[in-house]
Order: sequence, then C-alpha cells, then structure tokens
Amino acid sequence: MTAATEVRRGVGTPLLVGGLVAAATLVVALRDPHEGGYPLCPVLALTGYYCAGCGGLRSAHDLATGDVAGAWGMNPFFTIAMPVAAVLWLIWLVRAATDRPAWQPPAWSVIAFLALAIVFSVLRNVPALHGVLGPV
Repeated sequence: MTAATEVRRGVGTPLLVGGLVAAATLVVALRDPHEGGYPLCPVLALTGYYCAGCGGLRSAHDLATGDVAGAWGMNPFFTIAMPVAAVLWLIWLVRAATDRPAWQPPAWSVIAFLALAIVFSVLRNVPALHGVLGPV
C-alpha cells in the first residue's frame, strides 16, 4: 500500500461526515423549517421548555440562505456553534490529510461547552430573556 493510499484512507471519515452534514444542510436550506414539516423537539414536547438545540434547524436554514440575523433570532448558541464546528471539521480534515494524529480537545473545553449549553438552556426559558434567547 502506498503512502498516498494511506492518506486517502485517512481522509475518508472526515469527508464522509462533511458530505453528510452538507447534504443535511442542503435539505434544510431547500425545505424551510419555518414552514413546519419537521418533528417537534422532544425536550420541548415533553417538558414545554426550550433546550439548547431548539430553533437549531431554523437557524441552520437561515445561515444556509444567508440570513445571519434570522439565524441569531432562532438560536444564538447554535449560530455560533456551527462555524466553530466547521473550523474543527477543517482541522480534522487537514490533520487526516497530512497523516497527523487526530486532535483531542482538552477535557475542560468539552465540560465548558456542555456547561454553556446548560446555562443557555436555562436562560432562554427565563420569561424576561425569551425575546432575546428564545426562538422567535
């Protein structure tokens, strides 16, 4: 097996993940979640409270169609997280293509992300903040 074959094999997973995310983004861009047709968030359906992901599909649609303000209005947390995820995916792809070991985020960053998601979920359900943090 040649070095080029090994590198191509290394980028297979990040390319597959990127392709699946691109396909899902295309579906959400073409089929507007603002008009319904997607299932209700299970957390919202069971508890009546918004989770950190509520409004995420509408936010993804708005970002995919160039409406950053609309995306922010649907889910500010998701609007920030999507470009960060894209950069992390790009780092993964480059490291795989250059045959470097996968990057492992520090444990504190994962804990911080989860803590931010929980805090965001709580704050977006405060009635006074709903107009700012809740899906509009």
